[in-house]
Amino acid sequence: MKIAAFDIGGTALKMGVVADSGELLEKGKQLITDSDGEQILAAIEGWITAHPECEGVAISAPGYVNPHTGYIEMGGAIRRFDNFAIKEWLEKRTGLPVAIENDANCVLLAERWQGKGAELSDFLVLTIGTGIGGAIFSNNQLVHGARFRAGEFGYMQTSRPGSRDVRRYSMNENCTLRVLRYRYAQHLGKTLEEVTGEEIFDRFDAGDVVCQRLVAEFFNGLGTGLYNLVNLFDPQTILIGGGIVERPGFLALMREYLAWFGIADYIDTVSHGNDAGLIGAVYHFNQHYSQRQLTD
Repeated sequence: MKIAAFDIGGTALKMGVVADSGELLEKGKQLITDSDGEQILAAIEGWITAHPECEGVAISAPGYVNPHTGYIEMGGAIRRFDNFAIKEWLEKRTGLPVAIENDANCVLLAERWQGKGAELSDFLVLTIGTGIGGAIFSNNQLVHGARFRAGEFGYMQTSRPGSRDVRRYSMNENCTLRVLRYRYAQHLGKTLEEVTGEEIFDRFDAGDVVCQRLVAEFFNGLGTGLYNLVNLFDPQTILIGGGIVERPGFLALMREYLAWFGIADYIDTVSHGNDAGLIGAVYHFNQHYSQRQLTD
């Protein structure tokens, strides 16, 4: 069976055709302007139409996602998806069965299915993207929480809140590539779009003093959050995901900065890179429909 799989992000939509065994047969990508939900939905429909061989739809999406009903209470960066029954909407439009799960949970499921978490009973995933995402696997179970909000590590504080909005002191506001780019852009007097994360780390490697300070602050914020997670959950490992982890030498550099926190040995990177969301979404699709068949 072939499944049309989608990994929704604020800046890009990853698309794939995935066998129900997890083999990625084909993939594509579309850049998204201003987190435009209508653009995302149009691209999803276009991909499904172009691949009539697919018999189901699997989606990895940001925000608060009910994986049983396919209802998105809060869509993360995609405001169009707030209070949106995307599963029902797509099933009516395509006539195909649809399953949806939170994006960080999909990364974790990919690891549990075919990655470094396959033999683990207790591990975490932390993703670094437009925001900080997270997922929890505890006592051999994915933890969703009472309102499907478990694993929102990005809202943890990286320092004691001062007089500003408490959210300004969170990991989302201090430990993402977007924030790192914004701060360096401010220093240069450029726009955010004119600065890339790759440029910052290249200049860090070259000894640029400003980039070294900004990268140190970035890792210090991550280290604070990861230190708390290690002591809260006692995981066997924490797997880090997101495009940044594919940079050569990133894991070694991160472990170097985390050594001071005493948690470097807990940290590893995900197995599937940017394909993890697609693969994990298909795993959730398989589980969702096999369980429904057992109860129908």
